[in-house]
Amino acid sequence: MFSLFSGMAFLAGSCLLLKLATLCWRRSHLPPGPFPFPLLGNLWQLNFQLHPNMLFQLAQTHGSVFTVWLGSTPIVVLSGFRAVKEALVSNSEQFSGRPLTPFFRDLFGEKGVICSNGLTWRQQRRFCLTTLRELGLGKQALEVQLQHEAAELAKVFLQEEGRAFDPQIPIIRSTTRVIGTLVFGHHFLSEEPIFLELIQAINLGLAFASTIWRRLYDMFPWALRHLSGPHQKIFQYHEAVRGFIRHEIIRHKLRTAEAPKDFINCYLSQITKAIDDPVSTFSEENLIQVVIDLFLGGTDTTATTLHWALIYLVHHRAIQERVQQELDEMLGAAQTICYEDRERLPYTRAVLHEVQRLSSVVAVGAVRQCVTSTWMHGYYVPKGTIILPNLASVLYDPECWESPHQFNPGHFLDKDGNFVANEAFLPFSAGHRVCPGEQLARMELFLMFATLLRTFQFQLPEGSQDLGLEYVFGGTLQPQPQKICAVLRQSSLSPREP
Repeated sequence: MFSLFSGMAFLAGSCLLLKLATLCWRRSHLPPGPFPFPLLGNLWQLNFQLHPNMLFQLAQTHGSVFTVWLGSTPIVVLSGFRAVKEALVSNSEQFSGRPLTPFFRDLFGEKGVICSNGLTWRQQRRFCLTTLRELGLGKQALEVQLQHEAAELAKVFLQEEGRAFDPQIPIIRSTTRVIGTLVFGHHFLSEEPIFLELIQAINLGLAFASTIWRRLYDMFPWALRHLSGPHQKIFQYHEAVRGFIRHEIIRHKLRTAEAPKDFINCYLSQITKAIDDPVSTFSEENLIQVVIDLFLGGTDTTATTLHWALIYLVHHRAIQERVQQELDEMLGAAQTICYEDRERLPYTRAVLHEVQRLSSVVAVGAVRQCVTSTWMHGYYVPKGTIILPNLASVLYDPECWESPHQFNPGHFLDKDGNFVANEAFLPFSAGHRVCPGEQLARMELFLMFATLLRTFQFQLPEGSQDLGLEYVFGGTLQPQPQKICAVLRQSSLSPREP
């Protein structure tokens, strides 16, 4: 018995030494970073999260390019504008891949835009960009729709009659309806069960992505697939949403040729056109995933940014008043706000950009994968290496921003008050994987923000001292649940329809 125990102990010790030796050898071929433990890597030190604050601290110790280990998987983290620009802009093609973890493989498969690679990604992304332009990006039809949704959101705020309320729910419903109309060709009613289920699926999915359960699933997928937990609820909601999209596809196939044009119509037409193409990736399964990708990328991030905008302007009353003064002087009382008006509203535009910069709602951003071996920032990066461009570190880079941790619209204004762009402004990422809905998000944010600020004075509820500016860490950096008051301005008669 003693000999058997000694043999097992020797075998276990030998395996551990072998793992440590392998780990040390792999570390020597990657940028520096904290020493990882076998099996867990750096997950324990990271509290099982890729939290931006922890990554900032590691960058102070290990430099702008360093390695952390999620279990046995190394992640090369890029911190600061220069490192991120070198990877995403200067070497965009080399870092255009997307690694597929077990959780996302089981949830999405290698379909759609967000989680696909190679030919599938190129065809689906190109089609999305082209079709979104055809459906109205930068055109009057879409602008009218966004103006209408902005007016509807203002009406919802007006119903509160100046009472304290949490604006998060009406804002997320508004941004979801925008994508819904673009994709399905019809307007969701806020009380529709599938509409509420869709919002819940988006919220749960994004929040789950940063939890310990997600990390455990990626480490032990063979076990978690069969165990209960919050991940099973994600799969249930996802399947319900897929079922709804399948129903919409069937409904679209039965529509007449004169029916309004929407994304699903365009995609079904593309499937027919490419039916004889042997390398076509256009299929109904890819269509379902592309639609899910559009909702994931185009609802919560926009809604969260707009939510932060209201909170920041309640906190900075003088800035809010200056925005409203500019809107009143440049647009007048009865004029409908148009997207081109941003050129006449440099301060309003600067404030909205500063909201996007300081809130950094996508936190550290999405991982990339090196598709060809290359050199970057003095380090050799082998093919297949997973890269994490820390976008928050770019938006807070002290080399690029005068006061990176303060709300300062002057970051986007010259000495004469004109709007100026900053190349370190990367809330939508950059390069080959830049957000395909960037233009839609810019239009939506501007029209909703300007409409709300011209209509209401946003202020603290009676008896409140201040709002909390600390974020809730999840799939996006959310404001804390809290209430504000939207008081109708004297110069505003009512929300204006286009």
